[in-house]
Amino acid sequence: MRGPAEKPLSGLFGLGDVVLRFLLFASALVAVILLVTSNQTKRIPIPVPPYLIPRTAKFTQAPALIYYIAAISVAGFYGVVTTLISLYALLKPGSFPRLVSHFVIFDVLLLGIVAAAVGAAGAIGYTGLKGNSHVQWGKLCNVYDYFCRHISASISVSLFGSIVLTLLILLSVSALSKRIPKQTY
Repeated sequence: MRGPAEKPLSGLFGLGDVVLRFLLFASALVAVILLVTSNQTKRIPIPVPPYLIPRTAKFTQAPALIYYIAAISVAGFYGVVTTLISLYALLKPGSFPRLVSHFVIFDVLLLGIVAAAVGAAGAIGYTGLKGNSHVQWGKLCNVYDYFCRHISASISVSLFGSIVLTLLILLSVSALSKRIPKQTY
């Protein structure tokens, strides 16, 4: 007979976990594709002949965007691996509770990494959009509009991924808290 601490988790929880983990993978994949396809070349006017020179804006030119794509790629890989493990655990009864306790730790760590990466990319995006008059950095988004749209879309999708990670953490903590035996006084 099972005690209160050994109640099986509901199949609905497991299904929700699998769906959220797949959404994490999908959002990371879309964010990476948007960023990788953001290259744009424009002919920029200069004061000396030949008057127009081609300049390319790439995500590889900003270290913060390189960190961002690395972190989002890790999130996507983590999403694939944990989705497959969750599916396996869903099909094999009794193994899911042990996985939840491990998943919640890694979910929190990954949320911190993704949040830092999105913040760094957002700072670059904001500087590109508004410029910085204090250090004489001009606006880039009025010249490289396609590049900026892709970066902003990538950051937006990554914010969705951060929300998915937060929901995963809440779901896991909720499932773990149900396994704590109730004390009567």
